[in-house]
Amino acid sequence: MTDQQPQQQALPVFQIEKIYVKDLSVEVPNAPAIFLERDQPQIDMQLNTQSAPVDTANGIYQTILTLTINAKIKDKAAFLVELQQAGIFRIQNVPQEAMEPALGIGCPNILFPYAREAVSDAVLKAGFPPLMLQPVNFEVMYMQQQQALQQQQTQQPN
Repeated sequence: MTDQQPQQQALPVFQIEKIYVKDLSVEVPNAPAIFLERDQPQIDMQLNTQSAPVDTANGIYQTILTLTINAKIKDKAAFLVELQQAGIFRIQNVPQEAMEPALGIGCPNILFPYAREAVSDAVLKAGFPPLMLQPVNFEVMYMQQQQALQQQQTQQPN
């Protein structure tokens, strides 16, 4: 007798297992004189994401959102914040073509509000007004990275 029931396809799983600060550094190199300045600091933010498998048998991945924020007042460093906001995610039964966007868009979108809060708190504790980071469109960032990769591949001689 053969099994007449169709195989049920497993449902996709996307779960947050853990969100944590992997690394946080705050520097105020020109304290205390910088606190006497009244101008608003000029903010430069660098952002990067990276993902890697932790336990592929169980669909466990880590994504790290790295933020580097340099603030200057009149060409003097006001503060420097370096943050690695990380998350561990369970991603299972997702088609392979959807895995990269899940790691490159979905996970950073989840991590960014936590990173924004950690940066704001760190800047406040360093003696400055809270820094409210503007939202980031990780989908656009991901698409730009994919286009850059395609351009590199087409420019390389075979």
